[in-house]
Amino acid sequence: MNWLTGFFGDPANWSGPGGIPARLLEHVEFSALALVLAMLLAVPLGLLIGHTGRGALLVVVSANLSRALPTLGLLVMFVLLLGTASIWPVIIPLVLLAVPPILVNTYEGVRGVDPELRDAAYGMGLRGGQVLGRVLVPVALPLILLGLRLSAIQVVATTTVAAYTGLGGLGRFVIDGFATKDYASVVGGSVLIVLFALVVQIGFTLVQRTTVSPGVSQRVRSR
Repeated sequence: MNWLTGFFGDPANWSGPGGIPARLLEHVEFSALALVLAMLLAVPLGLLIGHTGRGALLVVVSANLSRALPTLGLLVMFVLLLGTASIWPVIIPLVLLAVPPILVNTYEGVRGVDPELRDAAYGMGLRGGQVLGRVLVPVALPLILLGLRLSAIQVVATTTVAAYTGLGGLGRFVIDGFATKDYASVVGGSVLIVLFALVVQIGFTLVQRTTVSPGVSQRVRSR
């Protein structure tokens, strides 16, 4: 407890380029960029595979990779290949980490829609793209948002490794704290990362409540 009060009560930790606000902003920027890029890659691909049924092997491979992906190893590899002059050696591993949960959940969400609902949509004269956009996506939205939430939390936690390359983010408090044996900084940085992940969790919960129709939510809970 003394470490927390010492860290958060120190005015030096709240100002300058190494202060909490600046480090938090860097962490948000890294996490948001990685998640947006992963979403742009995985959501359309998951929708396409789920709707057509073609390329399901890619989803299986992606799911297996998500369990064995060595993020720190990838980070070191990309730092050696690309150097540390840009943020991409950090962003690329984060994107690779974030893609599998989004892809798998988007695919499963679309494929899990009741076939009778699909047939009814086609029977009403809707075409393939219209069925996907008007029927399948709204019904699959809870699982799609679940994939985004899982990826976002993983990215927020793993963005801590950005500090290994000399970049910023909340991980600087942890890495620099260990290097200088400033354990108040280590504990304080860890608490900030956990709080950030909780905020992301709450944010996605609110998004789901406001975007998913009550009928779909009730159907998901009744499964």
